[in-house]
Amino acid sequence: MSNPDHPKRQRRLGQIFDSVPAYFLTLCTENRKKVLCNIAAMKRAESFALESIRRYRVHVDCFVLMPDHVHLIITMAMGSERTLGEWVKAFKSVVGNREIKWQAGFFDHVLRSDESRSDKWEYIRMNPVRAGLVAKPEEWGFAKQFNPFDGTEF
Repeated sequence: MSNPDHPKRQRRLGQIFDSVPAYFLTLCTENRKKVLCNIAAMKRAESFALESIRRYRVHVDCFVLMPDHVHLIITMAMGSERTLGEWVKAFKSVVGNREIKWQAGFFDHVLRSDESRSDKWEYIRMNPVRAGLVAKPEEWGFAKQFNPFDGTEF
């Protein structure tokens, strides 16, 4: 029974936003095994990202492969027949290529403005620097930023 003194919780964000939702995602390898930073995984991630608009109606804004996880910012088309979970499952399958095992689930955060999108990109691109892997983000070879999404492609 609900308490009349407490407001009802809002339903999942798909029912709240009128615009195209953008997500900040983090996907981790199983047991945080350091297996992602290699040329083959990078090429598969890039290829999947480029095909994602056509196949899934999802625009990959950017991603950074870290040794044991990947950060992405994606934008999903309104009314897409695919769910976020289905897209993540496909990403894990393609990038993992049966060589990489993934932790179940993923972290997702809806980005509510262009400002938070740019803030998240800055966080993502600085991740290798904070981890002590490179001195400058430009030195990290496992990051990709695509053309900005302006909401008109879908």
